[in-house]
Amino acid sequence: MTAPQPGTEPATTTARRVLTALVEAGVTEVVVAPGSRNAPLSFAAYDAAAAGLVRLHTRIDERTAGFLALGLTRSGRRAAVVCTSGTAVANLHPAVLEAAHSGVDLVIVSADRPARLRGTGANQTTDQVGIFGPLVETQDASGPVELLTTGPVHLNVPLEEPLVPEDRWVPDVVPGEPVHRAVPASLTVLPSGPRTVVVAGDDAGPRVRVLAERAGWPLLAEPSSGSRTGDNAIRTYRLLLDGDLGARVERVVVGGHPTLSRPVSRLLARADVEVVDLGAWGVWSERPFAVHSRILGGVGVDAADGTGWLEEWRAADRSLSAQLDALLAAEPELTPHEVAGAVARALPAGGLFVVGASSPIRDLDLMVPRYEVGARRKVVANRGLSGIDGTISTAVGAALGRPRSTRALALMGDVTFLHDAGGLVVGPGEAVPDLTIVVVNDDGGSIFAMLEQGAAEYADQYDRLFGTPHRVDLASLCAATRTPHWRVDSLAELEHALSSPAGGIEVVEAVVRRDNRRDLDARIRALLP
Repeated sequence: MTAPQPGTEPATTTARRVLTALVEAGVTEVVVAPGSRNAPLSFAAYDAAAAGLVRLHTRIDERTAGFLALGLTRSGRRAAVVCTSGTAVANLHPAVLEAAHSGVDLVIVSADRPARLRGTGANQTTDQVGIFGPLVETQDASGPVELLTTGPVHLNVPLEEPLVPEDRWVPDVVPGEPVHRAVPASLTVLPSGPRTVVVAGDDAGPRVRVLAERAGWPLLAEPSSGSRTGDNAIRTYRLLLDGDLGARVERVVVGGHPTLSRPVSRLLARADVEVVDLGAWGVWSERPFAVHSRILGGVGVDAADGTGWLEEWRAADRSLSAQLDALLAAEPELTPHEVAGAVARALPAGGLFVVGASSPIRDLDLMVPRYEVGARRKVVANRGLSGIDGTISTAVGAALGRPRSTRALALMGDVTFLHDAGGLVVGPGEAVPDLTIVVVNDDGGSIFAMLEQGAAEYADQYDRLFGTPHRVDLASLCAATRTPHWRVDSLAELEHALSSPAGGIEVVEAVVRRDNRRDLDARIRALLP
């Protein structure tokens, strides 16, 4: 066995010190991707799991492992992902960037070659210090480790050989609690004054809903805002903003990270609208629009709006919602909007719903029911950078972080599903949640059909560059990982599949058209008088 370099700490000692720091910082979940250089960390994680201090997960792919840890942390736990040196670290980058821009307290633990090998051609050696850029703090774990921070943190751990322990570790560690974000205790009172709407972006939280209800203002809440509940939530706000009501808005109070809607973006950019910012988590706190005032503590209102402004929005929303439902019901085939609505209705109180980027979350935004306050439904989406990366793994992680009795659903498009098909590879003995993944399969990227590049003048280039039909047999793909699969092409079949979960991870493939998506979207927008 190779002796450690003089003056260096043995790799096993370093690894056990790092795992101790993780447990003391409230980490309860450790995801390991296999490798040689991270062997000391893997052995230490195994012993910590045997002692009941953490739950251990292993995945063969680092990108999957990173998003699994991200999902676990989003569920309310704190997770660390452990990988070996070299390109393994780079494969964590998408999950780390999402964590940074969403303010998720993910811990990244990368094994590294000794510092003396940097700048040489040593195998699997690159510069891992600061590899995730200035947005993520990197700590050299050869010294003291400090994890009492919020947001992602990268522990880079140089390890000398030997890389395997000579004994089993019996940790003597007192588990700690994660650091919670501090909210200033101050209270700012807004005048009821101008015609106001409340915009709740991703992770805005319930305080945004409470403000809207106390003030009597319309609530324009995205599905993953944590505030799409109660009587003030306006279902069809995205459409209504392009009409007379939207034109009459004088003030916007915005919380969270709004990313779904161009009408909302246009509203926030208007020079004649006052914007009050309640803040959002993530590394970049500056807004991409002009902000007139910022309130990071408590917020209230001096009096409820008694002008009838809220009732105007409610009446318009009831009418437009009925028209939208009638339009979709008249379609001869299953539409992606109906798929989103069916999955949303299937989510029980206390349930978990993970939504993929691109079209599905926008379809859901038009179709999600007005859930009741206090029913503790949790809707999760990776909206920090709105990527399609790792959605299956995020959903699996989020479901594993919830109680086993919780119903867990995921909704995503076919390209998103294929992008993370490796997330279905789960080895024997691994924890597996009960998770129903609904895949809206239109054989390509339908969101582009609704954007500028989907216009008729680009039709000859569209499929090759944007539609990208793949013709993958999802049933065969699922069979390769022994994942139960249903294929449905009607609303009745979909509702039946959702009402009869098989247990474990299962996939329900809902087949819809893509060639009529642009026309359908135009007809929906034309419902607004």
